[in-house]
Amino acid sequence: MPSASHATLTTSVTPELVRGALELEETHDGLLPHRLPAWARAQCTDGQLAMAESQPSGVRVVFRTRATVVELETVPTKRVYAGAPPRPEGLYDLLVDGRPAGQASATGGNTVTIDMSTGSAEMSTGPAGSVRFDGLSDTDKTVEIWLPYNEITALVALRTDAPVEPAPASGRRTWLHHGSSVSHGSDAASPTTIWPALAAAAGDVDLVNLGFGGSALLDPFVARTMRDTPADLISLKIGINLVNADLMRLRALGPAVHGFLDTIRDGHPDTPLLVVSPILCPMHEDTPGPTAFDFSRLAEGKLAFVASGDPEERAEGKLTLNAVREELERVVETRAKDDPHLHLLDGRLLYGERDDAELPLPDGLHPDAAAHRLIGERFAARVFAAGGPFGVGD
Repeated sequence: MPSASHATLTTSVTPELVRGALELEETHDGLLPHRLPAWARAQCTDGQLAMAESQPSGVRVVFRTRATVVELETVPTKRVYAGAPPRPEGLYDLLVDGRPAGQASATGGNTVTIDMSTGSAEMSTGPAGSVRFDGLSDTDKTVEIWLPYNEITALVALRTDAPVEPAPASGRRTWLHHGSSVSHGSDAASPTTIWPALAAAAGDVDLVNLGFGGSALLDPFVARTMRDTPADLISLKIGINLVNADLMRLRALGPAVHGFLDTIRDGHPDTPLLVVSPILCPMHEDTPGPTAFDFSRLAEGKLAFVASGDPEERAEGKLTLNAVREELERVVETRAKDDPHLHLLDGRLLYGERDDAELPLPDGLHPDAAAHRLIGERFAARVFAAGGPFGVGD
């Protein structure tokens, strides 16, 4: 048997070993997970969405093995914001039989440098890197490597000291979730501690995470993707990006939500479907967008955001978070008369005024690691518990 300190067997990463992605693209760097299919990506040329959907939030490499050493070779693509403090390195979380067993970051890879003042981006390429986990038991086990939520990650190969085989289906229900950067993971501690991953673990379900940073915008191609994706449970967290982007006015919001839900219902007519309104974000509760970088904080070496709209503009139909919550409540109440499997959750029950006092949003927009844990725990307690919208048997 090979020495426990040497990974001598190489296994190509194939689709059978990847979960949580909707499509895998063969690239010169390796197998690239996508969270939107190619036909959907072709319908939008927005760079923010392209980056967000190819960052593998919720995607994991899963296999059975007796290996005591596991190495995953990848080509990461990291982001650098010119003039801003360095972003945290992406983390890979190792789970063994569902329990945390290690963390690591990959070296090498590509770097995208973004100029926030102009929106321009410059790519520099680099070599493949790898993450290594050793000291594992030599028993037969299920190994999961959760990929960084904040780094595009091309998968090259596994190296182990014992053979690898695909893990059988878990038998758990599949939860399909769509949301904004908060659902994507910003600024959680690691991929398994973003709030949807925490909630999925507590609810004993398999997560497919369509949380797209800056890009939960009621896009029709996302609704059609969700319509066509097998799922036992579906949730939508809607609102903050509509305000961030100053994308639409109140007149358009209700029909857009109806259309999004209609499309999902075309493929999932009776699936439990939960609409989640925005968590508290003080700067946008009554002030419209667009959201802008706070360049005064940036000069201090801190990344932060401000609301650049005028509260008086709500009268003209510009969206605030309170306006969005009111419209979502109206839409869901109207539809629920004929759709007993449709539910609404006020996001302020996940993170509200009292929480903002104790765990304020560090950059004015995104929850920190502690707040992610709070949101995940509260979501699980309200949604997956007996009597909740996703409770077993409901």
